[in-house]
Amino acid sequence: MRRSPTVRRISVAPLVAGLGLTLVVSLGCGVGLGAAGIGWGSVLRFLWAGLTGGTVHAGDVAAYTIVWEIRLPRVVLGAVVGAGLASVGVAVQAMVRNALADPFVLGISSGAAVGANAVILLGAFAGLGVWALSASAFGSALAAMALVYAAASSPRGLTPLRLILTGTAMAYGFEAVTTVMVFGAARGEAARSAMMWLLGSLGGATWPQVPLAAVTVAVGWAWLRWRAESLNALAMGDDTSAALGVRPERLRRELFLVTAAVTGTVVAVSGAIGFVGLMVPHVARMLVGADHRRVLAVAPLAGAVLLVWADVLSRLLLAPAELPVGVITAVVGVPAFLLLMRRGGYAFGGR
Repeated sequence: MRRSPTVRRISVAPLVAGLGLTLVVSLGCGVGLGAAGIGWGSVLRFLWAGLTGGTVHAGDVAAYTIVWEIRLPRVVLGAVVGAGLASVGVAVQAMVRNALADPFVLGISSGAAVGANAVILLGAFAGLGVWALSASAFGSALAAMALVYAAASSPRGLTPLRLILTGTAMAYGFEAVTTVMVFGAARGEAARSAMMWLLGSLGGATWPQVPLAAVTVAVGWAWLRWRAESLNALAMGDDTSAALGVRPERLRRELFLVTAAVTGTVVAVSGAIGFVGLMVPHVARMLVGADHRRVLAVAPLAGAVLLVWADVLSRLLLAPAELPVGVITAVVGVPAFLLLMRRGGYAFGGR
């Protein structure tokens, strides 16, 4: 009988330290690289001036604005969104016990797309100014969450199969509404902006968006980390988790609310960036095993690094034009993920 290859696990502490250092370097590279050629010395000087409140020469104001007001909030928000999508991906896969699940399987992102495109294509909620897009996307994400929850609820609670089927069905419905809006758009540029949002973009990142997204992701991650042992039990099945003292129906409801809140928040500020929430949790399990305490220590950092570099590539490959970030995560992530799968002897849920 042929044995499956042994998967070698990596110690969590050095891996977290290495990923943390990689993230810091990635953030620096993300700020320094771009279509506008700004020397590294100037980038460091502008960052120091921004952090300390120092002065900038009049001739450097334009370059300083690019570094401090455009690139830096963009890479920071990219790291936050990547960490949030990876964390939620871990939770959703445990919640529905499905290796193909990701943060968007619940239909939340498709619901957010309806609200976002109402602003982009129809000019809805114009009175909210710069917050119109994010507020509309988040509001429609919450409405989608309520619809999915109501439709998936049953006397037995939120079962994995009902969640997946309901979320997928609702997602198709929301996508149909979005498609009608895009095809009915009177302006071609508006339709292009809508498609860019649907595939994910960090081009509209601003400093005011960062704190809310960061706090939401941090609180969501902290809750998931606190409930990691319960996630381990839930991933083994409802009967096993109940025998271990975990109430699967109640935990699944809590997970649904947390994942929906985090997903709605990050999608509202970045659009629907796919594949991060699907791939990164599996990569983390390949490296450190299936224990959610270990996975949730590694996955957010890996997701942050991945999305920062995906955004850098989206800005550079067709500069000065930009590609949607979701295109980069798919084009780069799919072959890398398949290579890891073939070489790692990985099985979902295996320790």
